[in-house]
Amino acid sequence: MLSVVVSLAAAGITAGRAQSLVALAVGLVSVVVGGLAGARRGRALVALAMGLIGVVLSGARLASAGPIGTGSGRLGAIVALAVSLIGTLLGGLALARSRRTG
Repeated sequence: MLSVVVSLAAAGITAGRAQSLVALAVGLVSVVVGGLAGARRGRALVALAMGLIGVVLSGARLASAGPIGTGSGRLGAIVALAVSLIGTLLGGLALARSRRTG
């Protein structure tokens, strides 16, 4: 008997995975800018805004994604959401430092 194993995992970069990667890239930029912001108000605002954009993008991907492992980008969107929230937090902390120092 010949048996065939069918894999449910999609190969390559699907549209859902690409959207999750965009959200992850935006989140990573916010983390880097927020980490380098120090007490600079401009960089803090950029990090805060980029983090919020990453949260929105990953949240939209999560709302329309299928189950994990089908190539819909759900797991990538979860990671992007976590990274974007960290970037938002770093941007908010840098903004608070900039207001306190002058």
